[in-house]
Amino acid sequence: MNRRVARIKAVQSLYQIDMTKIGPDEAIEAVLEEGEEPSSFLHQLVEGTLNHLEEIDSTLNGAMDHWTINRVANVNRAILRMAVYEMKWEEEIPVSVSLNEAIDLAKGFSSDDESGKFVNGVLSKIAGEL
Repeated sequence: MNRRVARIKAVQSLYQIDMTKIGPDEAIEAVLEEGEEPSSFLHQLVEGTLNHLEEIDSTLNGAMDHWTINRVANVNRAILRMAVYEMKWEEEIPVSVSLNEAIDLAKGFSSDDESGKFVNGVLSKIAGEL
């Protein structure tokens, strides 16, 4: 499983966890194709995001004008949370790569350009502070 696929599956897992409150292992298992094995990077993204959720949400709330993370569309919330985790705690991945991947994910999961622009705006502000 390459990193792009792992990111897609991590967003799907984080979305499920956020919506249904299931555990991370169950969420990861639910997004895998039959016979597909989860990568360590997928586990790292999901578990790392959940382990740092309070700080991630605080960072996101500080970067959004007149918004809170709870008002953001569910899939965008999962993308933003994972991207902030990756930007702050995955030191071997350049911040610009995490930012671009998150924007691509937002565009891919959304039917309009607004999600990509929103994710770009929030994460660019955070990237500037790192």
